[in-house]
Amino acid sequence: MTTNQSHPTLARREFIKTVGAAASAAALAQPMLSFAQEAPKTINLAFVGCAHIHTPGFISLLKTRQDVKVKSVWDHDQARAAKRAAELGSQVVADVQNIWTDGAINAVIICSETNRHRELVLAAAAAKKHMFVEKPLGITAQESTEMAEAIEKNKLLFTTGYFMRTSAQHLFLKEQIAAGSFGKVTRVRGSNCHSGSLGGWFDTEWRWMADPKIAGVGAFGDLGTHKLDILMWMLGDVEAITADVRVVTGRYGDCDEAGEALIRFKNGVIGTLAAGWVDVEDPVPLEICGTEGHAVIVRNDLFFKSKKVEGADGMDPWRKMPKNLPLPLHQFIDAVAGKPDQPLVTPREAAARVSVMEAAYKAAKSQTWAKPA
Repeated sequence: MTTNQSHPTLARREFIKTVGAAASAAALAQPMLSFAQEAPKTINLAFVGCAHIHTPGFISLLKTRQDVKVKSVWDHDQARAAKRAAELGSQVVADVQNIWTDGAINAVIICSETNRHRELVLAAAAAKKHMFVEKPLGITAQESTEMAEAIEKNKLLFTTGYFMRTSAQHLFLKEQIAAGSFGKVTRVRGSNCHSGSLGGWFDTEWRWMADPKIAGVGAFGDLGTHKLDILMWMLGDVEAITADVRVVTGRYGDCDEAGEALIRFKNGVIGTLAAGWVDVEDPVPLEICGTEGHAVIVRNDLFFKSKKVEGADGMDPWRKMPKNLPLPLHQFIDAVAGKPDQPLVTPREAAARVSVMEAAYKAAKSQTWAKPA
């Protein structure tokens, strides 16, 4: 992986296909993942819930780490736990309490259904277990804030699966916004869409993800939270939001399959956010406009124009970028291992994304503007 190579802005489709390969490449090539010459200390992990569609990818990633042992696997569905434990060479735990009381387990990976997050996260915090929690953190802003407070109170390491932050393109754009290369940023457009409904991705094993009572959201919240995170990471907090979300195919009943939001950021930037499971392509996932600069990602190429940056004329793909970062689960494990300065998502950030998305759904229902809690 070279320093001038762009990192695709991955949707779930690409993430699932490439996480194993990316993990292997990162383990071999990323300097941030180089280990000391002596044998690394083994980090004992446990899976607490295996329901999420990213679980197989996380298992593939963990298998690339010589310093990790997944000691235990728990899920309320014992057959599901047994399947994943067999893949990992781990023991199945019938009672999750056995994980909380196991002093040998350093950290947990929570990939349960979203409506189980609150109970599990609060228990993990009480047991002083560092935790990787798949997004979204919770169903509501209130419970997400409660979880964030418990994690902070117990001084635990935390992150979530906002893998788009590892993209060289996104890292570069965040740096350029901070450096003033866009002048005054006026508007942004973010999109994160795939064809999951069209392809029946959630017909069987992952069906709960298309049930808002369990997942907390439908397609718009599921995919939109990734790009919402990028927009808030670059531009700060949201003042208000309005949205329209809707069923398209009806394949998953009344679960929304597409949506678009209009966002007012507290710094005055106007944003739009598109997300859904009924798009055959998503060729323009990000655009940033400012008084002195412009950037757009088109089919994984970044075009960048700025009056303040030499050579940035926007005509050819921009290649002068930082390296991609390791994926969030790698960052989390490195942090648990004691490696400093890992760019982890904070629990407050995770809770804030839930708050904004909750407001978006409220606004869509009432056809008004709503403010995050």
